[in-house]
Amino acid sequence: MSIPVVNLADFLSGDPQLKQKFVNDLGKAYEDVGFVAVKNHGIPDELIADLYKYVQQFFSMTLAEKKKYEVPGLAGQRGYTSFGKEHAKGSDAPDLKEFYQHGQEVQGNDPIKSEYPDNVSINEVAAFTPTMNNAYRAFEKSGKALLQAIAIYLGLDENYFDNHIYNGNSILRAIHYPPITSEPKSAIRAEQHEDINLITLLVGASADGLQILTKQNEWVGVTSLPEQIVVNVGDMLQRLTNNKLKSTTHRVVNPPRSMWHTSRFSIPFFLHPRSAMSLACLQSCMDATHPKVYEDATAGEYLDERLREIGLKK
Repeated sequence: MSIPVVNLADFLSGDPQLKQKFVNDLGKAYEDVGFVAVKNHGIPDELIADLYKYVQQFFSMTLAEKKKYEVPGLAGQRGYTSFGKEHAKGSDAPDLKEFYQHGQEVQGNDPIKSEYPDNVSINEVAAFTPTMNNAYRAFEKSGKALLQAIAIYLGLDENYFDNHIYNGNSILRAIHYPPITSEPKSAIRAEQHEDINLITLLVGASADGLQILTKQNEWVGVTSLPEQIVVNVGDMLQRLTNNKLKSTTHRVVNPPRSMWHTSRFSIPFFLHPRSAMSLACLQSCMDATHPKVYEDATAGEYLDERLREIGLKK
């Protein structure tokens, strides 16, 4: 299935007609599918190449070396999380992955710094942490523009999300699905789930396997071209918009047996707001036909609840 494609350069062009068309196309895709492919996304190709190179170097280290960067008590929010620690909400089966998370480097004298643990530096791969920092900023910039378009679509001020995501709690996650060495219990590498955050920006995974659940209740593979990134709606944005924008269920399936010997790498950027942001349903998204579905909550409260549900937080 080819998901809808939008061109971020149109939104940033300064041409009012191109900008409005982008807003309309993005909003319709998020109401209908929940996923889009974005071209001219602003994240340089060479940065993406470096990111994958250093991520692969990190995951090729021995387990003992990687476990030095596993920080107890952080619910996986920084550093390394070893294989089989995370599961989807409502599933007891662990996902077949290990991952590494890099968070916000707070700018200015913002007191929110006290909410965030420090990032972990990888001694064995000197370029790893600086590259993660550069990628984090690039994703944040592209995500901000996409949220501005979403705000316009929702009838909000274009800059509605800007202050909420400034020094926000976003996470850049590098995931490694190791080779399959014996008959797996399931065909699923990462069980079906929805993302927690506002939007997720995913730069080309190293292998196929991502599937989304359609409105017809069918699983279809998601394909995007190498120069595109895939961006989907998360549960926070679905809550805020009272289900107007769709947080799509997705999963990662095992490759064909002939590809079992290969690893799969994936690097999503989970764009989160500051913890104090209210996720109370927008008035403009409620009416007699669409009554309020969700209880009021802040982004921080909702994140805590979800981290417990997926087994990362006790």
